[in-house]
Amino acid sequence: MGLSIDFFFRLLGAVLGGIVLAILGRSLADLFGDEPAIYVIVLGLVGVLAGLILTPIFTTRPIRKIRRQLVSMPPERLGAIVIGIFMGLIAAALISFPLSFLPPPFQQIAPLGAAVVFCYLSVVILSLRQQDLRNFFGSMRPFLGGAVPVREEVSEVDYVLLDTSVIIDGRITDISKTGFIRATLLVPNFVLTELQHIADSAESLRRNRGRRGLEVLGILQQELPIPLKFTDMDVSEVRDVDSKLVALARELSCPIMTNDYNLNRVAELQGVSVLNINDLANAVKAAYLPGEELTVKIIQEGKEYGQGVGYLDDGTMIVVEDGEKHIERTVKATVTKVLQTTAGRMIFARLP
Repeated sequence: MGLSIDFFFRLLGAVLGGIVLAILGRSLADLFGDEPAIYVIVLGLVGVLAGLILTPIFTTRPIRKIRRQLVSMPPERLGAIVIGIFMGLIAAALISFPLSFLPPPFQQIAPLGAAVVFCYLSVVILSLRQQDLRNFFGSMRPFLGGAVPVREEVSEVDYVLLDTSVIIDGRITDISKTGFIRATLLVPNFVLTELQHIADSAESLRRNRGRRGLEVLGILQQELPIPLKFTDMDVSEVRDVDSKLVALARELSCPIMTNDYNLNRVAELQGVSVLNINDLANAVKAAYLPGEELTVKIIQEGKEYGQGVGYLDDGTMIVVEDGEKHIERTVKATVTKVLQTTAGRMIFARLP
C-alpha cells in the first residue's frame, strides 16, 4: 500500500510538474519570440523528471514522519496539541473582527497571521503544562459522572526512572536488597540503547562499563524482588538522553535516580525530583564531630608538608597532621574539622 501511494503521488507530481513547466516554456518562447515547441518539450520533460523525484519529499515523507510521531506521542501531549489548536483558533476568531478594519492588504493578512501565532502559543503553553491539564480534567471527572483516577495517580508516584550512570555504577543492586526502595524501577528504551552502544564500544574500559551495566540490569530483573520494567515511551522533541529523561520524568511525575552531577542540576532546575546515590552514600556515612577520636591507617603522604592520608571503611578521606612519619601504621587521631564536598566527605585530624 505504501509503495502504491508513493507511486501515485510521483505520477501526480510528474503530471503537474510537466504542465506547469510546459506553460512556463510557452511564456518564455513568447517572451523571446522563438518557436514554442522546443521550450515546451524541454521544460515539460524537466518538470516531469522533477515531479517524479521531488514529489515524495513534499508529500509522502512528511506524512509518514508525522504519522510515526503521532503513533509514539503520549496521549497527554496529543490532547494538549489538539486543545491548543482549538483554543488558538477561537482566540484568532475573536480578534479577526477588529483586524478586518485595517487597510488592505493587512485586513487579509493580519487574521491569518493572528491564527498562526495564537495556535502556536496555545500549543506551546499547553504542551509545557500538560501535566496540569491532565490533573485539571482528572479533578473534573467526579462532576462529569466519571470515576476518580486513583489507580493512575498511585502508579505515577510508584515509578523511579534509572539513568545510565546509576545502572553502570551497580550500587543500585545493593540498595535494592536492603528494601529501602519500594517503587518500580523504570528503564526507558533509549537508556537501554545508550547502554548497548557503550557495551559495543571499541574502547575496552568503556566496553566493560557497558557490559557491567547490562549485568546489573539482569540482576535487578531476575534476582531482586523489586519490579523492573522497560518502556518504549520517548520524547521526540529532544535528542540527548539526559533531556529525554527529564522530559519523561515531568510527564510521569516521577523522580530520576542518577549519579550524573550535570543531570542532577538540570533536573532540579526543571522541578524534577532526583535520587542521587552519591548523596545517599554520604548521608549514611558515620558522623564525626570535632574532638572525637578515630582509628585510621595512614597509607600515603598528603598535599601539605607533614600530612598523612588514610581512609575509613566507607571511603571517607582522613587527613592527619604530622602523619607522614606514620605511613603504613594504624594510629589514633582526634578530629579537628569535617569538610563536606561534592566529591564526598573529608575529615581533618591531628595526632594526640
